[in-house]
Amino acid sequence: MRFREGAKLDTSGVQDRRGGGGGRGLAVGGGGIGIVGIIAFVLVQVLGGGGSGGGGGDVASILSQLQGGGGGTADNTELEQQCRTGADANDSADCAAVAIIDSIQDYWTTALPDTLGTQYADTPTVFFSGSVQTACGGATSGSGPFYCPGDQLVYVDLTFFDQLETQFGARGGTFVDAYVLAHEYGHHVQNLLGTNQQVTPGETGPTSGTVRLELQADCYAGVWANHATTTSDDGQEPLITEITDDDVARALDAASRIGDDFIQTNLGNGTVDQDAFTHGSSEQRERWFSTGYSSGDPGACDTFGTDDLG
Repeated sequence: MRFREGAKLDTSGVQDRRGGGGGRGLAVGGGGIGIVGIIAFVLVQVLGGGGSGGGGGDVASILSQLQGGGGGTADNTELEQQCRTGADANDSADCAAVAIIDSIQDYWTTALPDTLGTQYADTPTVFFSGSVQTACGGATSGSGPFYCPGDQLVYVDLTFFDQLETQFGARGGTFVDAYVLAHEYGHHVQNLLGTNQQVTPGETGPTSGTVRLELQADCYAGVWANHATTTSDDGQEPLITEITDDDVARALDAASRIGDDFIQTNLGNGTVDQDAFTHGSSEQRERWFSTGYSSGDPGACDTFGTDDLG
């Protein structure tokens, strides 16, 4: 994945609440339960903003009790200085995230009204480190990326992308980061459309509304990816110039490692319990990202209107 060298980055799509503690590294779980235990617990919710429309609020609140929550005031000064152009995005993971968020929101600003008849509302992604307070409760680094409908913000500790590689064996890469962020913005799209209202809070199972919501967000991520290299940057040339077959393969690899069955087998008790599914199987997550990517059509992401989720 490559960005247009001369593209101008817009850091207003990010609220940097890391307090100068930015940069990639491995988060360490607190509260005495350790990072592996935290990840095993919270990755039932990973990449999904909670699935029930709660934006991960319940799990975030529990994590806050386990580890303690913290605040954070946004200060984009460092990002503004370091992330000016696409060349910076090609050299820096932080700047790449800024560029990805720019592209995702540029796409949905046009596509949402054109394809689904609803106006898109820009929303920032909060970069945090350690812990953060949200309208959905407190969260820590262990909670993974999530979307909170209460404040309509995406939250991510960027060290999560390292955890995908070190804890789950994902191949990683910039486009994997893009898949994760695009999934969370898929939840923002669902919130704007009112799709969350179709889900019964706490519902689980392979065909539950919770799973359908998550798979649809995967599909929306694929739709954006289909258009990423043709989505103009504020009327200029596309911000993203290249997405390779290897990039897509890496995203599918990541999707396979955050399926409920993979998590239960590798981080749980080794037994797959479909009745406890909240995000879908590895195969389903790959399938629905691929559906969005191959079609480029948000209308193809109607996981609530099919009996065949894969």
